[in-house]
Amino acid sequence: MDLDLVPPVGVGPLRIGMAREAADDALASFRDPAAVSESDRPGQHVFRPSGLMISIQCSRGVLEAVELGSPVTPADRVLFRGVDVFGLPAREVVRRMREHTAIDEDPDEPASFVAPDLLLGFWRPFAADDDPDEEQGHYFSSVLLAEPGYYDTPDQALERSRASAGR
Repeated sequence: MDLDLVPPVGVGPLRIGMAREAADDALASFRDPAAVSESDRPGQHVFRPSGLMISIQCSRGVLEAVELGSPVTPADRVLFRGVDVFGLPAREVVRRMREHTAIDEDPDEPASFVAPDLLLGFWRPFAADDDPDEEQGHYFSSVLLAEPGYYDTPDQALERSRASAGR
């Protein structure tokens, strides 16, 4: 299955801003009834047979973020505009992302990257860019798609609130 990241809208049936109950149902739709993982936690995360983890985060009764963890097999792919975010080396993903948007090293985790205009965050535990055998550092381990304001500080949230009130 191919899952397309469409920031800030969502991924598959998971839509940022949807009601918690609808998000729970959408998350459950990713489960394979023939191969239900014992690690699944309804309303939190599911694991597909490929090992792909899909997790939701809700606040104030609505879906605010979706995180996807790297699959173990290629049966499921996570794509952004045709870029396989888990199938390509992290540096290649970053290079291709830069064709579409700004993407920067995360100041708190230099092995990870954030595309602030898209509210996409790419994580790996450490950088091992030159060693493809070191999968945990050569490839991204997870990607997060979030609602506008997800990473805002309190001051930024106040400014965002003021700007949207002035529209």
